[in-house]
Amino acid sequence: MKQYDVVIVGGGIHGAGVLQAAAAAGHSALLIERVGLASGTSSRSSKLIHGGLRYLESGQFALVRESLRERAIHLRIAADLVELKPFFIPVYQDTRRRPWQLKVGLWMYALLGGFDASTRFGAVPRHEWSTLDGLDTQGLDAVIRYHDAQTDDAMLTRAVVQSALSLGAELAMPASFSAATLTDDGVRLSYVSGAQAIECIARVLVNAAGPWAPQVAGKVRPPIAIPDVDLVQGTHIVLPFAVTAGIYYVESPTDGRAVFVMPWHGAALIGTTETPYHGAPDQVHPLPEEEEYLLAVARHYFPAFRHLTREHIIQRFAGLRVLPAASQGAFDRSRETIFSTDREPKPRVLGIYGGKLTGWRAAAAHVLQRISASLPALQPRAATDQLILRRPA
Repeated sequence: MKQYDVVIVGGGIHGAGVLQAAAAAGHSALLIERVGLASGTSSRSSKLIHGGLRYLESGQFALVRESLRERAIHLRIAADLVELKPFFIPVYQDTRRRPWQLKVGLWMYALLGGFDASTRFGAVPRHEWSTLDGLDTQGLDAVIRYHDAQTDDAMLTRAVVQSALSLGAELAMPASFSAATLTDDGVRLSYVSGAQAIECIARVLVNAAGPWAPQVAGKVRPPIAIPDVDLVQGTHIVLPFAVTAGIYYVESPTDGRAVFVMPWHGAALIGTTETPYHGAPDQVHPLPEEEEYLLAVARHYFPAFRHLTREHIIQRFAGLRVLPAASQGAFDRSRETIFSTDREPKPRVLGIYGGKLTGWRAAAAHVLQRISASLPALQPRAATDQLILRRPA
């Protein structure tokens, strides 16, 4: 029976990150993925590597600082996968936040980002407004420009796994995790690959199954604690309109939520929504009311969208966020990743619940630190903040 230091369940960006981090640290590591890399939420995000400007309002300064640091690392190690882009915040007469408020927030954003060149911001001169993809200028008071980054989330996930495999990690895909039994010093687990049932032993099992994480945790015996989390659906739509100047950070005219209008393969990607979800993760799909909500945002800011209906949507997708269970709306909840272990100080199982695309590498580093007492001390092969991520073939 094969033995590994770390076995990971879930081939999204967090599972990919832990696989790479474990291999870079010199450990034997296996990733078990049921369908395909980034087949869940990690291919249905807003495609942004960003600091999370709006999280400043809820006081999540540590999260923003970490995210801006990770953004800088991405721009260095994944230059052909992550691109810095201008972001535009249009401020109308009825916009909730005035230009001075946004500039104060962006000054804090720049401070947390170390005031490097990528944190520069300012107002777009009025004579340049005509270059902003037909943005409605009726009642427009100002347009604030700053910078964040965009990526292809699925391609980034595949690049991280490719990096891990080059360091000696292993991948079982498609393969379905079946069960795990805790032992004194690790985990005995089984999975099915093809028609074959396979057993192996791991010092640590990392549950990185995203919205399926509670289901994976439920297959561990004896039972382990599962954090109290909610699933929140986020829908995106793609409309046949070329957005070229940059990414627009606008607020919904109905409830003030932040929505992005972004360039995406010659069209416009618009998202996202935040809808409580109570079904099976496999069944998530865009709802008609979510599509209408996003269309209303697009029509409000861009006259070119005003004739478009749901029939004009050329692509639609929905993903699931894992957020701490709470009574307040999803928009106001913490985006901090929840790490749950079966025991301390030598965990046999660690679960990752939630997290942002931007923070995958930092989350993986935290996982390795958290489980280090359960692993042998080995000579590292590489540092993940130095490994160049290349576009998968």
